[in-house]
Amino acid sequence: MKARANGSRTDIYARITDKIVADLEKGVRPWVQPWSKRNTVGRITRPLRHNGEGYTGVNVLLLWSEGIARGFSSPMWMTLRQANELGAHIRKGESGATIVYASRFTKTEKDAGGAEVEREIPFLKAYTVFNCDQIEGLPDHCCRHADPVPNPVEPIEHAERFFGNTGATVRYGGDKAYYSPASDHVQLPFPEQFKDAASLVATKAHEILHWTSAPPRLNRDLSRYHHDKTDRAREELLVEIGASFICADLGIVPEMEPRPDHASYLQSWLRVLQEDRRAIFSAAAHAQRAVAYLHGLQPRTETERKAA
Repeated sequence: MKARANGSRTDIYARITDKIVADLEKGVRPWVQPWSKRNTVGRITRPLRHNGEGYTGVNVLLLWSEGIARGFSSPMWMTLRQANELGAHIRKGESGATIVYASRFTKTEKDAGGAEVEREIPFLKAYTVFNCDQIEGLPDHCCRHADPVPNPVEPIEHAERFFGNTGATVRYGGDKAYYSPASDHVQLPFPEQFKDAASLVATKAHEILHWTSAPPRLNRDLSRYHHDKTDRAREELLVEIGASFICADLGIVPEMEPRPDHASYLQSWLRVLQEDRRAIFSAAAHAQRAVAYLHGLQPRTETERKAA
């Protein structure tokens, strides 16, 4: 039974990694693709569950990729059962998208001395969801589509507030964007050097996600970043995905033009994903953790303070 379970879990990792690799081999970064020009008719958001909660981790990438490939305009997804419970039905001939649920369960076993010990066992389960564009008979609240895109050249004050609340030191000047662990600061070109305000937000998100790696924060080891191409590729993959999550959470729609280093990164990411079928899951999970850390630095609302 254990062998079958492990085999099934490995198969899910392989199937989903193969899907991401196929996109990368075409030169497409699936976490950026939703921001292509043809998809900027509506506000970008994370894919949403039937109850309005946002998906997390690798499921965001999977549903973004599926949504853009099939031209869906709704951000909401649900299972067949959830649709039926709402009195709706999947249109005949429609096929769903595969996403995953990862968790752990506790099993009591006996150790070598005969004492009972509890062991946590991870498991991964694949299941199918459908976009609301594929479902008929849904109530109105499930059929909402993205709002019109704001003028991208206007100052994005809520995004600047978000980054300001993190406490990260950001300096402007020069023609490079980077995070310096030695001085613990983010360096960016002057805002007027960016194509638009949204591009500045995306770049700032990328570099501030590098900033989360420091020991006082999430303590990701970057000691080999400049010496090991694999370590560098993993970190860049993490912050690329994380930046896309932040932009979605902030409702920002940057037209993500490739940076000069992205061609080499693309090849590095392909090598990492082809050699390790779990790498995309790990990158998305660490990206989710870093994004959650930045959200956790935001001031709580009055409602949250009262609830606490």
